[in-house]
Amino acid sequence: MSLTILGCHSATPRTFAHPTSQYLEINNRRFLIDCGEGTQVQLRKYKIKFSAINHIFISHLHGDHFFGLIGLLSTFGLLGRKNDLHVFGPRDLKNIINLQLKASNSWLSFNLIFHELYSDKSELIFDDDKVEVYTIPLEHRVYTNGFLFKEKTGERKLNIEAIKQISEIEICDYQNLKSGKDFTKKDGRVILNKSLTFNPPKSLSYAFCSDTIYKPDITSIIKGVDLLYHEATFLNDRQETAITTKHSTAEEAAKIAKQANVGQLILGHYSSRYNNLDLFKQEAETVFDKVILAKEGKIIKIDNKVPNELFIAHLN
Repeated sequence: MSLTILGCHSATPRTFAHPTSQYLEINNRRFLIDCGEGTQVQLRKYKIKFSAINHIFISHLHGDHFFGLIGLLSTFGLLGRKNDLHVFGPRDLKNIINLQLKASNSWLSFNLIFHELYSDKSELIFDDDKVEVYTIPLEHRVYTNGFLFKEKTGERKLNIEAIKQISEIEICDYQNLKSGKDFTKKDGRVILNKSLTFNPPKSLSYAFCSDTIYKPDITSIIKGVDLLYHEATFLNDRQETAITTKHSTAEEAAKIAKQANVGQLILGHYSSRYNNLDLFKQEAETVFDKVILAKEGKIIKIDNKVPNELFIAHLN
């Protein structure tokens, strides 16, 4: 699993600070999460192929989370994209994008498929043979969701040495063994699957919690995830502002991480009021000790063979 931070700051644009957007690769699936202004420039900067993006998830309709979408769609059209593009987001997003396309007399060369979100409960919104995605209902000034990405359990691994001891097992039986089925010998004796296979690698998971007030009830949805991104717009010195604007502090993000027993916490969506971002990490670590600061160009990787270890790289 690999997460690339394209943008991690809040609403006010600055030359060195890009609004929220992330690119997630999980179990050979690729997803764009939020699409703040300038996202397509960041994708090019970090050499992420436009053709790799077939699913975009928009958390809510504040500009710093979706103003880059119409530009990205337009560029896809100019490049002659043919593959379908699926966009998941609040129900008004479809109307906004269609109006922008109509008003600018623009056209797209591909099918744009909207999946409108409006439930206030967690629901399954994407499901294939590799990955499933659930909404995480959040509380902000407008309708907002986070997203939970989960790998499906993979096939069991063959224990070749053990299989060689059973002469009746043929290659055509391997798929059944990988699927977890026991093997029945000709004399009727059953060889348990666990004696012929190894457990599959751990299934990894990532939770993206966009703009939200401190909301402890989401911990039941994200419990035990390997990686959690949680917004931390403010420090405790602006606790009242966080409550008024329905954002979280670094300490509150850390409380969510601790209560949910997550593997690692990523902080982001920093207010432009702060220049020293290390203060966010320091505040969060008073509650939860595994904290990473989001930064443009940072790549965070987890291998399901060693899920407790992180690999972090910087593309800048």
